[in-house]
Amino acid sequence: MKRKRHTTEQIIRKLREAEQMRAAGKTVGEVCQTLGISDQTYHRWKAKYRGMDGGEIKRLRQLEDENRRLKKLVADLSLDSQILKEVAEGNF
Repeated sequence: MKRKRHTTEQIIRKLREAEQMRAAGKTVGEVCQTLGISDQTYHRWKAKYRGMDGGEIKRLRQLEDENRRLKKLVADLSLDSQILKEVAEGNF
């Protein structure tokens, strides 16, 4: 089965649908089958995105992008530092 990537908006929409189905009396398994996701995915999404609205999702995405950018920056600086140490020791 091909793996799908869902946007945060799609995830929130599916979680809202799931809550409506659960309120109507469906089991978690039935809800997941209807939404086309696994039980594990449902529980992971529920733990991460429970109670979020559009503004919070946008802020979360901005923080994740900033975190990704900063991690890349730290990796580049660490590599530069290591290269400079090797050059200073004369082991090139």
